[in-house]
Amino acid sequence: MEVFRRGRALQEELQNQRDRTQIPTQQQRLLELTGQTMALLAAAAFDLGSFDNARRLARAADLYGESARFEPLRAYADGILAYIAYFTGMPGEAVSKARRAQTYGGLGDVARRRLLAIEARAHGYLGDTDSARQALQLSLAAESGARDDLHDGVGGEFGFTPERLAMSSSSTALLIQDGEQAEQCARRALDLVGRRPQASRSAHVLGGAAADLAMARLLANDVEGAADALTPLWDIPGDQRVTGVLVRTGQIQQFLAQPVYRSSTLPRELRDRVEDFARSASTHQLSTRSALLQLEA
Repeated sequence: MEVFRRGRALQEELQNQRDRTQIPTQQQRLLELTGQTMALLAAAAFDLGSFDNARRLARAADLYGESARFEPLRAYADGILAYIAYFTGMPGEAVSKARRAQTYGGLGDVARRRLLAIEARAHGYLGDTDSARQALQLSLAAESGARDDLHDGVGGEFGFTPERLAMSSSSTALLIQDGEQAEQCARRALDLVGRRPQASRSAHVLGGAAADLAMARLLANDVEGAADALTPLWDIPGDQRVTGVLVRTGQIQQFLAQPVYRSSTLPRELRDRVEDFARSASTHQLSTRSALLQLEA
C-alpha cells in the first residue's frame, strides 16, 4: 500500500513537471517516467488483489509507452495484462497478450524471459503441455546478451531475477503435472533467494516457491515434506502476502480438503494453518483495497 501511495505522489509530481516544460526531449523523458510509474502502480494494485485497478493502470502505462515510443514499457504493460488474465481465469487471453508483448522491438533477454514465463504458465493452465514446455525451455534459453533500458537499465520491479524465473517455472511444472521438475525449480528458487541479503529477499518469491515445493511434495503424497517446505511461509508479514502467494496457498488448502486426508491429523493441521495464513492476508487486502479506492477517488 505504501508503494501505491508513493507512486501516486510521484505521478502527480511528474504531471506538474510536464506542465512546466515544452522542450521535446524533456517531454519525452517525462512521458517515459510517467508510464513507468503507472506500470508500478498497476503491479502494486495487482499484488493488493485489485484486478480492475491493475488492468486500468496497465492500459494507461501502455498508452504512455506508445506516446513516448518506448516499446519495452509497452511490453511490460502487456505482460501485466497477461498475468491479470491468467489469474482471473482467462488463460487464452494471457497467451495472446504475452505473445503480442514479444513482438515489440528493442527487448532484452530479461524482458523475453519474463514474457515467455508468463506464456508458459498460461499454456499450462490450458492443459497444452507441449506448448508450455516449449515456452518454458525458451524462457530458460534466452541468453543472447541483449538488454533494454527498462528491464535492465531500471530493473527492480521491472526486472525478472533468476529466482523469479525458477519460481514461475515450478508453477508451470505443477500445471503440467510434472512434480519432479516442480520440486527442482522451487528448490532452486529458494536457494537463489536465500543467497541474497535479508533486506533484499523477495517475500513473493520466497512464499511462492515454498508453496510450490509443498504442492510438489503433496503430489508425491509426502505430507510431512510439504509441511517442512511451508516453514518459510509463516514468517511472511500480512502486508506482503501478495496475490501470487495467496493463490498458491489456496491450491494447497483445496488439495488437503480431499476426503482421503480428513481423518489424518497432520493434513488437517496444515490445512487449518494455511487457512489462517490466507485469512489474515485477506483481511489486510480488504482494508488496503478500500484505501486504494479512496486514493483513486
